[in-house]
Amino acid sequence: MKRVLVLCDDLWHPAEVIEKGFALMEGDAYQFDFILAVKDILTPERLAQYPVVNNCKSNNVIAANTEPWFEEGVTEVCPQQFLEYVENGGGFISIHSGNAFSEKFCKPEEKFQKPCREYIEFVGNHFTGHPPRCPVSVRVTNPEHPVMKGVSDFTERDEHYQVEVFGDAETLFETVSETGGVQTGGYVKTIGRGKLCVLMPGHTLAVWENENFRRIVRNAIDWCM
Repeated sequence: MKRVLVLCDDLWHPAEVIEKGFALMEGDAYQFDFILAVKDILTPERLAQYPVVNNCKSNNVIAANTEPWFEEGVTEVCPQQFLEYVENGGGFISIHSGNAFSEKFCKPEEKFQKPCREYIEFVGNHFTGHPPRCPVSVRVTNPEHPVMKGVSDFTERDEHYQVEVFGDAETLFETVSETGGVQTGGYVKTIGRGKLCVLMPGHTLAVWENENFRRIVRNAIDWCM
């Protein structure tokens, strides 16, 4: 059984949705370990115990504490440690609110701004916003990639994330809605000896209950391993 780490819980994205979503995939293949209070629990040594980490968490300590998660000199695992983890062979999957990072949503002190910028650079996208929750269609554009194996187009009500993607990303699928237009929905990168996969959908439990989305996540875990 593969042990996989999941980081979750922030102001607008309660842990319950993520926990229930991953529970639909738990069984003989995976054991999911959840950390909510990442700032006070996760260390480089603990991170190294897992071949893959899923980040489903924006820059809050927890849902009940909106202070920044990343604080230089305090948080033991900051973006630089995530980068080193991937460069050394780890897998990192950033799902939905794991991509909701922007300096304008962070406290102005440099000890908070610097790690926020580093996380944006690490995952390769900058969050600009989203329209009100609406039907969002996932359209597969790279069916040959292992992460998209067996995945069909689907539509669920979700937050349609709008991000600026930069760097040498390989796009997997696009997301489309009437109010949000056409956006990059998922992409992958190789960093050193490890792999990064970024997925924009995932705000509602209905998305996680869709077999096509769960297949994307399972494929991403396997690919990152």
